[in-house]
Order: sequence, then C-alpha cells, then structure tokens
Amino acid sequence: MPSELDRTYHFIITSWAERGDPPHFTDIARAFGVSPDAGRRRLHDLMAVGLPNWLFPGTDLIASFAPFHALPSSYRITVDGRTGWYAQCGFESISASFAFPGRTIAIETTCLDCGEPLRIAVREGQIESEDPRGIVGYVDVPTREWRANLPYT
Repeated sequence: MPSELDRTYHFIITSWAERGDPPHFTDIARAFGVSPDAGRRRLHDLMAVGLPNWLFPGTDLIASFAPFHALPSSYRITVDGRTGWYAQCGFESISASFAFPGRTIAIETTCLDCGEPLRIAVREGQIESEDPRGIVGYVDVPTREWRANLPYT
C-alpha cells in the first residue's frame, strides 16, 4: 500500500506532466481532501526526504522536482507538439520520458561547451533519435559533491 508521501509524490509528478507546471500546496490539499495546512505539511515532508527536489527559498512553492524544473532551463521538453516543460538537467530531461508513458518526448538544448543545438527524442527511457549523433553527458562536479551543488550539477 503506497504511503502518504508516495501518493503525494505521484500526484506532483502526474499533475506537473498534465499541466506543465508544478502544483501548489493547496492543489495537494484539494486532491487529498485535507486542509491547506495539511497539504503544505505533505509538501514539506516530501521535500525533506532527500530526493533532488527543492522549494524556492523561503516559500512553499516548488522550484524543482526531478525531473522537472519550474524555472526555464536550457532543457526544453515538448510532448505531442506541446511545449512548456523544463528539466532540471540533461540527465533528468531523459528521465522525464517516464512521466509520459507511451509517448515520445523531444528535448532541445544547447551544448554548454560549444553552443551548438542538441536534440533528442526519447520514449520511456529509450533514445529514439539524437542530433547530432553520439551526444554524451558530462557533469563538472564530482559525484560526492552533487547533493551540495544540486542547482549546478
């Protein structure tokens, strides 16, 4: 049986995938038939678990919830011709495909090294196409330091 945090996590991911933006804690409250304060607590409890998710500093607003990012990033996601989603990073952009089962997502970004455009199509974690061929990912932060540098990793 999924826990309260499991159900809250699922609601946030599915809501974001459907709407294209993060739910507010009042949306969480309404979805589970609880008070706004209980919705806020659920959100904060989930953020405290230690996943790569965070709130805008000093607020109850979701800034980033892997794989999605609330602010425009260089990792733009298109699904069925609809734009509006942004990923946390290049690696998370590929994992975003799991939020859209059975559908191909298109990821457009720019190489942070040379500035050339990069395009990838992914369905359920499998790369269907890439332009240019042979794209690789690179993180300039040691793995042991990722947690302390999530916005830069």
